[in-house]
Amino acid sequence: MTLLGATSPAQTYRLDETRSTVAARVAFFGIASKTARFPRLSGSIALSPDRLDTLDLIVELDARALTAPDPVTLERLRGPAFFDVARYPQVRFAGRRMTMTSPVTATVEGELTARGVTQPVALTVSFAQPPARATGTEPIRLSARATINRTAFGMTAWPLIVGRTVTITIDGWLVPA
Repeated sequence: MTLLGATSPAQTYRLDETRSTVAARVAFFGIASKTARFPRLSGSIALSPDRLDTLDLIVELDARALTAPDPVTLERLRGPAFFDVARYPQVRFAGRRMTMTSPVTATVEGELTARGVTQPVALTVSFAQPPARATGTEPIRLSARATINRTAFGMTAWPLIVGRTVTITIDGWLVPA
């Protein structure tokens, strides 16, 4: 028997921190770029394949563990001018709404919190398989991208050297919780 209007229960997945990556890239001197990586991360998502517009997504990054291409950049990124990890050890994204743009692409709207500042951010997401076919028993693979203005999060140092626009990339593996 099928009930009209019934929806499937939400399926819960966790971010596989051993196979997932998050990176942030910014222009440097206008001719090159530098990339920071966040090797310690966690997260979860609850979604219903027949109600993909509503989701509960949390991704948390340990800013204290971020890596950079050289010691000077690393010290500056962890210091008070940028992430200020002594005061704000965590970066957090909370997604609440997903708009499918094709069977395997979507926009996820949410809020990013860094340095104690929360701003709206939209992720452009590509799935390896249509999430509408998710069974709750197999992993979901995705890649996501967003751009933010670092100054909106209070990271205003070195405006002539470091670009304002930061490109965030995520390669995520979600495994059944």
